Amino acid sequence: MSKRRFEMYQYRQALLRMRQGDSDRVIARARVMGRPKAGAVREVAIERGWLDPATPLPDDEALASVFAGTPRAPTCVSTLEPYRTQIERWLQAGTQGTTIHAALCRNHGYAGSYSAVRRFVQAHAASLPPATTMRLDFAPGDAVQVDFGSGPLVPHPRTGQALKTWIFVMTLCWSRHQYAEMVLDQTVATWLGCHRRAFEWFGGVPARIIIDNPKCAITRACYADPTVQRAYAECAEGYGFKISACPPRDPQKKGIVESGVKYVKRSFVPTREFRDLADGNRQLHGWVLEQAGVRCHGTTREQPLQRFADTEKSLLQPLPDVPPELSVWAKVRVHSDAHVQFEKALYSVPFRLLGQLLWLKAGSATVWVFQDHQLVATHPRATASGQRSTVRDHLPPAALAWSMADPQYCLAAAERIGVHCRRVIEALFADRVLDNLRSAQGVIGLAKKHGNARLEAACERAIAFADPRYRTIKTILNRGLDQQALTTAADAEVDLYRRGGRFCRDVSKLLH
Repeated sequence: MSKRRFEMYQYRQALLRMRQGDSDRVIARARVMGRPKAGAVREVAIERGWLDPATPLPDDEALASVFAGTPRAPTCVSTLEPYRTQIERWLQAGTQGTTIHAALCRNHGYAGSYSAVRRFVQAHAASLPPATTMRLDFAPGDAVQVDFGSGPLVPHPRTGQALKTWIFVMTLCWSRHQYAEMVLDQTVATWLGCHRRAFEWFGGVPARIIIDNPKCAITRACYADPTVQRAYAECAEGYGFKISACPPRDPQKKGIVESGVKYVKRSFVPTREFRDLADGNRQLHGWVLEQAGVRCHGTTREQPLQRFADTEKSLLQPLPDVPPELSVWAKVRVHSDAHVQFEKALYSVPFRLLGQLLWLKAGSATVWVFQDHQLVATHPRATASGQRSTVRDHLPPAALAWSMADPQYCLAAAERIGVHCRRVIEALFADRVLDNLRSAQGVIGLAKKHGNARLEAACERAIAFADPRYRTIKTILNRGLDQQALTTAADAEVDLYRRGGRFCRDVSKLLH
């Protein structure tokens, strides 16, 4: 017998023909059902009195109670039945089928194939209630959805090297009008800049922005309590919109922009060539206005641009009179040189904060550094990598004193000490091989310990012996030689000749 499944209206049609006197053969020729099936239905109808024209036909529920029957019990029992409880526990934990099969073989000595496990998993999934969804509805001006998608390669304007791009897409949830822009990265600064240009493109600000959980917007994704990037929170406060972050791993909550990104990637990117990033954005903006905005949208069945212009544009919040400063916040640590680093540039902070974590706020032209909520440093923002901005008052006293003690400072200080000290400093700076700035600073520093008079006398003795070096002068002062009568090398040689000749020696000393 055929296993064809009949609907209740087909049983009702067969009963009506039987009431009209049609035979089983006529019913079969009309392709209502076959003769054997019609005969079986006729027997049931005669038994229940359904062929009497004076009685009303039964309703579909009564027909179903008779003809639907009960599902047949399985003819075989799965070899996995003894492990049903354990397998269902694994499936609830999200364990995949191959892992379950391997665990059964390893821990329970199961000898069946993986196909049995696959059939068991499929039957278990079919027994579960189906997942249900709800379509989200939005009022005009209520929300936009934002996302990034991978973009085409564009050549570098100078080197011609192929650069990877991303496509930023912001789609209005009610009208489906969108803003799209090709960018080179997904940094916080790029994210905020795209928002500003999108609001100016729409001529207003939506009440909510529905986003995924990119690091440039959400620093910690969480279902109930996400942490918003500090710079993005300031942007939301300045423009007056609320941030609505989707739960982690739930992209359906922003399906509108997901579809919008796919549409851009499939309809705009293919078959086009771009000279550079600017050319790519010119083409993209033209495509949004001339093609994407005037198409009949598959969901609204209207043109997004017309729908936006007629209704939604007037319901957006107005742009602020003064655009808010889009600043980037970052946590930075103070290095041992009393500087912090941001985007490969260095900015000084007070040396008392060495080793601490501070907040750095980078605007378009200014950088501010905060300790908690207290401003500790302000600098003009560097325009190139490797630049250093230093405030002298931020440096330690020793480092500040050293940096200020340049050659002119050393010469002026030596002039105040005395003529011979000045001659020593000039001799040090006259060296054509060594940079003797530290030596000169050291000589000047000896005056703090020994006084100007002793230092001047030590410098005179060092010059007399033709050895004007820092180490020589320090040794003279430490041994107190500056306080003895000065005897030059020439005087000592004359005295030696007077006492018997330069090479004469006392016999007693030679034989000692």
